[in-house]
Amino acid sequence: MRFLDQAKIYIQSGNGGAGALSFRREKFIPMGGPDGGEGGRGGDVVIECTDGLNTLIDYRFQQHFKAGTGGHGMGKNRSGRAGADVVLKVPNGTEIHELDIDGNESRIADMLTLGQRLVIAEGGHGGHGNAWFKSSTNRAPRRADPGGPGIEMTLMLRLKLVADVGLVGLPNAGKSTLLAASSAAKPKIADYPFTTLNPQLGVVRIGDREFVMADLPGLIEGAHEGAGLGDRFLGHAERCRAILHIVDGTDENLVKNYRLIRKEVKAYGQGLAEKTEIVALNKIDALSPAELKTRKDKLAKACKKQVHLLSGATGKGVRELLAKLARAVDRGADD
Repeated sequence: MRFLDQAKIYIQSGNGGAGALSFRREKFIPMGGPDGGEGGRGGDVVIECTDGLNTLIDYRFQQHFKAGTGGHGMGKNRSGRAGADVVLKVPNGTEIHELDIDGNESRIADMLTLGQRLVIAEGGHGGHGNAWFKSSTNRAPRRADPGGPGIEMTLMLRLKLVADVGLVGLPNAGKSTLLAASSAAKPKIADYPFTTLNPQLGVVRIGDREFVMADLPGLIEGAHEGAGLGDRFLGHAERCRAILHIVDGTDENLVKNYRLIRKEVKAYGQGLAEKTEIVALNKIDALSPAELKTRKDKLAKACKKQVHLLSGATGKGVRELLAKLARAVDRGADD
């Protein structure tokens, strides 16, 4: 299934039905009085957080949604039927933003609980029939109201994946290989930059623990401003409890590369830089013992924390790293 993490849609709740202007007319009841019924209420537009979805692709091919119009009231005090609701199903982690006429966004809701339902646009009220206006001083009202109008809105849906661990690093650092070695996920893997164009999720099991890891597309300089694959993908790391920063050990500029990614993470904001960061030097199978020691020491000095050694290709160091991540996730859950 194709991944889509944002979609612009147009919604309209249903108009209310008009009230009826009617008088009772029967053979032996010449002055039957008003009997116009109420108009039906217009349908709502509802957004529901649903299990089993991890993309907004359903909104790629349909962007306009309109709830049903309420039925008109009728004589004999019969009310119109209510308009049908429209229920839009979204994945867990979807933010709902309203767009104004100038394209400015304001966040309305964050769908983070399965089964959560939000009435985003209420249907118009049904109009009163003339029977509603009958009083002691107005025995034969000739007034019936039209139904209330529905609400029109332009929405931006933004999906931010709900994962425990987010993998960050430059393109071709080996994130996809690690995810494939750690879980049942099957991301596309090849020896060229930007192999991963969409976030990939994998469920990692280590002992009796289980957590979700997301392989986020490779970042480049200026990513927080939308360069390359852009800040859309940094957004997927917002909800993670820990960040796993993968550094390519075969790159001579590994310290520069590490600092570049940290700069982008800090510039993006949203509390991303304050999350637990675990640093791993990947592709150690391609390094000699002397090269490995030199590069590990350089990276440790730059990041001022322990550097984990691993090879996603051979699996060396992977289990130890996953155990460390599981502990970090547990700590994050307690915060």
